[in-house]
Amino acid sequence: MSGERVVIAMSGGVDSSVAAALLLEQGYEVIGLMLRLWAEPGGEAENRCCTLTAVDDARRVAEILNIPFYLINAETPFQEQVVKYFVREYAAGRTPNPCLMCNRHIRFDLLLQRALALDARYLATGHYVRLRQADGRYRLFKGVDHSKDQSYVLYMLNQKNLAHLLFPLGGYAKKKVREMARARNLPVAGRPDSQDLCFLADGDYRRFLKEKIPNAVQPGEIVNRSGEVLGRHKGLPCYTIGQRRGLGIAAPEPLYVLEIDTERNALVVGTAAELGRSELTAGEVSFVAGKAPQQPLRVSAKIRYKAREAPALLRPLPDERAALYFEQPLRDITPGQGVVFYQGQELVGGGIIEN
Repeated sequence: MSGERVVIAMSGGVDSSVAAALLLEQGYEVIGLMLRLWAEPGGEAENRCCTLTAVDDARRVAEILNIPFYLINAETPFQEQVVKYFVREYAAGRTPNPCLMCNRHIRFDLLLQRALALDARYLATGHYVRLRQADGRYRLFKGVDHSKDQSYVLYMLNQKNLAHLLFPLGGYAKKKVREMARARNLPVAGRPDSQDLCFLADGDYRRFLKEKIPNAVQPGEIVNRSGEVLGRHKGLPCYTIGQRRGLGIAAPEPLYVLEIDTERNALVVGTAAELGRSELTAGEVSFVAGKAPQQPLRVSAKIRYKAREAPALLRPLPDERAALYFEQPLRDITPGQGVVFYQGQELVGGGIIEN
């Protein structure tokens, strides 16, 4: 593909930097773009996704590689599509993953459109996932380094945007990527990986929510399934399904969060035996193939980014929804989190857990 123009989404980290170098070596014309995302007022310098240091690092890499570099202000769309979503979901008693919305609306919509506006054929990122084209369609597979595989956060990609995407690192282990950075004298070879909740200066989402939605972070009762009051909680957004620590309850056996009841402002807890269920319903479901399967499908599913895959039967429902039935009960099915479907190494699709 010698000479074709590619925009690389740069972050100042080792992954996007090595991806840019590999694309150059493959003969592409490479342009570096970096997004400036919203951070709390006064905490911009500590925004862990795009600190001033990260911007400087990305610019230095671009200079070393001799490629153009542009910084795009995406603070307003990021705040509208990601930060407000994050706050709104917690206020509704759900536990969101803001990275999923960032990928859906910012990285693979806004940034992709910017890339295409620059007459680029592709947008490339440093995600650890493999993209293949066969039989006239695009297919996504886990990265070969399963400890760094990022397919979970890319379930929303479809045939239309995959036609314009490249993932140069999917076939490499993270250790090898750092070695390649050192071999190319890139100054970011040892930079730590970026973290979630990049827009929080101190990483304390509970403090952030108390400031943004004080009415939703009010103390209330901790009760069991029978309605017996066992204690007081500090505000429902401070808890998530399956949580054990921090409940402040003395009991004969460990207690876990079973349910977040926003109507009563109550936290429902119970024993490990009461925790877990075998089915869920997801909304905003999308499939990499571009359409839902016509029949129920055997899959393995992840209900959180770090969760183990579990065998399940996927049954498509109307209105971009789906039901999953697991072979064994899962303890941490949490409304607001993503549920992602696989068949072997291949990413099938995913959605947001409703209940």
